[in-house]
Formats: sequence, C-alpha cells, structure tokens
Amino acid sequence: MIRTVARLVALSVLILCAVPASAFAQLTCPDYGSVANPPTLQGPARRSFRHTGSQILSWSYPPYHMVHDQIVPVGTQAIVVGKFDYSSVLHKDLEDEDVHVYIMGTNSPGWQYVGEFRTDSDGKIFVPITRPVGEYRVTMIVEGDLSSATGFVSVVEPGRQTVLFDIDGTLTLNDFEMVGDYLGCSTAQAYPHAVDVVNSYADKGYQIIYLTGRPYWVGKDTRQWIDYQGLVDGHVHTNPYGEGPIPPDTEQYKTDYLTYLLEDVGLDIVRVYGNATTDIGAYAAVGLPKSETYIIGENAGAEGTMPLRDDYLQHLLSVVASTPDATCTPR
Repeated sequence: MIRTVARLVALSVLILCAVPASAFAQLTCPDYGSVANPPTLQGPARRSFRHTGSQILSWSYPPYHMVHDQIVPVGTQAIVVGKFDYSSVLHKDLEDEDVHVYIMGTNSPGWQYVGEFRTDSDGKIFVPITRPVGEYRVTMIVEGDLSSATGFVSVVEPGRQTVLFDIDGTLTLNDFEMVGDYLGCSTAQAYPHAVDVVNSYADKGYQIIYLTGRPYWVGKDTRQWIDYQGLVDGHVHTNPYGEGPIPPDTEQYKTDYLTYLLEDVGLDIVRVYGNATTDIGAYAAVGLPKSETYIIGENAGAEGTMPLRDDYLQHLLSVVASTPDATCTPR
C-alpha cells in the first residue's frame, strides 16, 4: 500500500514538472483604467517643417491623422503605424516630415518618449514597441505644427477571454450612419443600451475588440465616435483594403483578422456580435459557435445564430448579467 501511494506521488510530481508553469498562471485582466485619463503631455518644441510644401499643406487643410491600434501576444514586438495627412476629403499625405512618439499605460502612468520618426512617401511612420502585458496609449505629434493622433496597443497573454463587436448596424442603428459621421453632418446613433452591454463585459474583465468593415481612413472618426458614446477604449480594427467607402470583400477581411486574433494572438473569443451576413460568414469560418453569435437587425437569428431585435435592454438584463466574470486577475 505504501509503495503504491509513493508511486502515485512520484508520478504526480513528474506530471506537474512536465506541464509549463504558465498553464497554472492566472491570466491578467485588461487594464482599461491605465489609459482612460492620461496626464497632460508635454510634447516637442515646434520647429519649422522640413519642406515649404508641408507648411502650405498645414495652412490649407485641417489635419486628419490617425494611429492604427495594435494587439499582440506578450513577448512580441508591435509595429504601430501612424498615418499623417491633411483634409478629410483629399487626404494629402505629409511626406518626409518628423513626428515624435510618446507612450503611457500599464505600470507607466506618465508619458515616456519613444523617439523621433520621419514620414515616408505615404505619410506613414512605423514605430516598433515592446511592452509587458497591459494596455498602452500611443500619441504621435507632428513637429512642424504640433498636430497629433492617438492610438492604442494591447499586449495580451494567450487565452485572454474576449468579446468582439462589429460597429455599423450592430452598435449603431444602421450600416450607413458612418457616412454622416465622416462628412461631419451627424453623429451615428447607438442602439439603446448597446453601450451598457459593451461596458458591462469590460467591467467583467473581458477584452473588448471592435472589428469593423469601415475603411481604414475613417479610423479617426471611429475612435472619436467610441469616445463620444462613452464606450470602453477597446482594440479597434478597420479594413485596410480598398479606397472606396465600402471596401471589397468584407467577409474575407474579417475572417483573416479573426484568424490572426485566434491563432497568432491566442485570444479566447467567447462571444461575438454582428448584423450582416458577412459577419455571420466570418464568425462561422473561424469556428466560432452559433450559440455565442448574436445578430441584430434584419438578419437576427439567421443561419442558426442567436437573435437580437431592436434593443439591447433585455439582452443586457438576461444574457450579459448572467455571464460570469472573465477568468483573470484584475491589476
């Protein structure tokens, strides 16, 4: 009997030693609070543009800069792309000019200087950033006129539980309100209690992802809409393909990015929201269950998905309220 117990103990020790310590580690919850209220940023001194044409450009049109959000697994370098142009209509690129980059966030409550970068012929800079697990706000400031743009970087552990949302027609009332936002003639209306649903998941410790079919050049407007609505600053990903108002092959773009989130980043996407058949197709293509796929609007319940009608209130009070907290440790 004693020998049998000893063998079992020895076998248990061998099994435990063979399993990586990370398998027993508690995941860290998203650190939304660290980027919510940034301190005042003392940016660079203003200096003349390198090129006279850039100065004329800045006098002639308002800035329309953007920083594309990045989400990467821990231990991986994020390449954060800043795009600098002027005029929301013409998008005249700011070429061969200097931009200063700053970062703050988890365990870094104050702004830290990342470096100085020069825009390329497309008005872009590419900023390598390596940080521990956490949420980070990245601000880029043009030296010539001190115009700026802000984006976010999330560094996550594999297995972080995530809830993902489409925006247009899912959080907003229809697919076309984006146009009014972009033209500055209206502000897209959110479905009643849609904001409460998103923020409730964030309060429960879930990673929030906004995966929208909007073209990349309305990224700035999308972030402004999220802030205006009081939505949590989750990761925003816009469609990088195409130049028109409706980029091509939205379903394939979403499928590709979902594949990146699942296979490269290692997220555990536990629930998804959408409104279009392209959403349904993309979610199904990567194996997300129909029982956790919630569709609102005219396609509600299509192809075996879970239906949402015209208001999130009942969903908030039943499904969201009964959803357990994410398996993670708050900071």
